[in-house]
Amino acid sequence: MTRTIVESATKTSIIGFDQPFSVIGERINPTGRKILNEELERDDFSRVERDAIAQVAAGATILDINSGAVFSNKMAEDPRYADNNFVEPDLMRKLVETVQAVTDCPLCIDSSVPGALEAGLEAANGRPLLNSVTGEEERLELVLPLVKKYNVPVVAISNDDTGISEDPEVRFAVAKKIVERAADFGIPAHDIVVDPLVMPIGAMGTAGLQVFELNRRLRDELGVNTTCGASNISFGLPNRHGINNAFLPMAMATGMTSAIMNPIALPVGPKKLAEKKAEIEAKGIVVPADMDDETFCQVFGLGSTKPRAGKEMEAIRAANFLTNNDEGGANWIAFNKPSGEAGGAGGRRGGRRRRG
Repeated sequence: MTRTIVESATKTSIIGFDQPFSVIGERINPTGRKILNEELERDDFSRVERDAIAQVAAGATILDINSGAVFSNKMAEDPRYADNNFVEPDLMRKLVETVQAVTDCPLCIDSSVPGALEAGLEAANGRPLLNSVTGEEERLELVLPLVKKYNVPVVAISNDDTGISEDPEVRFAVAKKIVERAADFGIPAHDIVVDPLVMPIGAMGTAGLQVFELNRRLRDELGVNTTCGASNISFGLPNRHGINNAFLPMAMATGMTSAIMNPIALPVGPKKLAEKKAEIEAKGIVVPADMDDETFCQVFGLGSTKPRAGKEMEAIRAANFLTNNDEGGANWIAFNKPSGEAGGAGGRRGGRRRRG
């Protein structure tokens, strides 16, 4: 069976068809995260540390580190900061060093800037996953030599110079091209993790079916592992978690072996908590004065005031059990133990086991 080995200095994560599904935590990424972006511009990496620790606690087996920040204030003072080729290499090095100081989880080095990719590879301990190469000729010539030089696996995204095709045949052909070009550099297929590109189901009704068929072909015809941006499937739709929870086990059953995703259910903030309390009070419900916020959230179905594993992680763990990649269901049982029991998921309720 195809196995892609990703390592830190002390820990190994295996992506493979006969392995538990690999969760690549996506939160260390300033793109679209205004507060994180501003903090990084001030050299404040405290949120990065918290995100790294929380994602591993929630079940991430690899941590994606993306250096795509925009430093607007520094840009106004120094025009060099308008160039990501200037900003990202140094930032990537700092991000990798920060994360490695608080966790031994293997890493995924993620950037569109070749200099940042190499800076991350130089700073990373072990054997990180590189994210990413596409079928574009320029990108192949820039990234594949890095993959070979550092002997690391790489994410291969199924788009090329023509862009992203809605035709799954074209996306498969691009993946095959990348695998073949990698072989020319002496890079084996087991070190290629293909992203077949998940389209939003709200914009393309066949998006799910396309990915499932591509997963099968990539597994059966090319023998490669696969990944995706899991939340893309539900983009723009209500109850995104519901769609994601169905999509991930179905994708796993058709051959997908990893996903870049957020493993954390974000904590309930003060604003949402205050709104719910006001709603309860308006209904005439009297809440005991000594009830703390965490208990309130549990009782009224808000979630938790603390980061914890998200519902998608529950679906993945169940699917691991159902596909016999969780022997005896040990991980499933530990994940669902009541809070406070050894091995239990913090803040998660679990039922008592019946005695025979």
